[in-house]
Amino acid sequence: MSATELDRTDLLILAELQRSGRQSNAELAERVHLSPSACLRRVQRLEREAVIAGYRAEVDPERLGLGLQAFVRVQLSDHGSEAIEAFSRFVNGWDEVIACHALTGDMDYLLHIAVRDLDHFSRFLLDRLLNQSGVADVNSSFVLRTVKAFRGMPLPRQGGG
Repeated sequence: MSATELDRTDLLILAELQRSGRQSNAELAERVHLSPSACLRRVQRLEREAVIAGYRAEVDPERLGLGLQAFVRVQLSDHGSEAIEAFSRFVNGWDEVIACHALTGDMDYLLHIAVRDLDHFSRFLLDRLLNQSGVADVNSSFVLRTVKAFRGMPLPRQGGG
C-alpha cells in the first residue's frame, strides 16, 4: 500500500485530531485556518482514504484496575502457517493482550500485556500462554514506569515551513 499524498493542511488536521479527537469540526477548522465546510471535506477524504483509521478514547489502565503492564517476547516451536494462524487466533481472543507484533530476530512475537497484578499475570502466563501448544519459549519484562506514552503517529515534515 502506497503512502497518501498529504499537504501541509492535511498534516495540521492529522496533528490536531491526534492531539484531541473529540474537538468539533468548527474548532478543528479554526485551528487549521480553514472554513468548516473545507475542513470537513478534508477530514472525510482522509477517512475515505484510510489515513484516519478510526477514533477511540484514550483510557487510563490504572483507573480500570490494570496496574501492571508487561512486554512478553514469544518464540514458537512451529513456524508453519497453521501454527501461526492458531497463535494469532488465540492472541486475538485474550483480553490481556493489548498489542501483538511479529518480530525479526530470535523471538517471533512481542506481546504488550495489561493485567491487574502479578497474580493475574502469573495466571495469564501459566494458564493461557505457556499452555498454548506451539509456544516454545517466553521472556517477560515488566513496565516500571512509562517515560513516553503513545501520543500519535509521527507525521512527515513539509519542506519550506
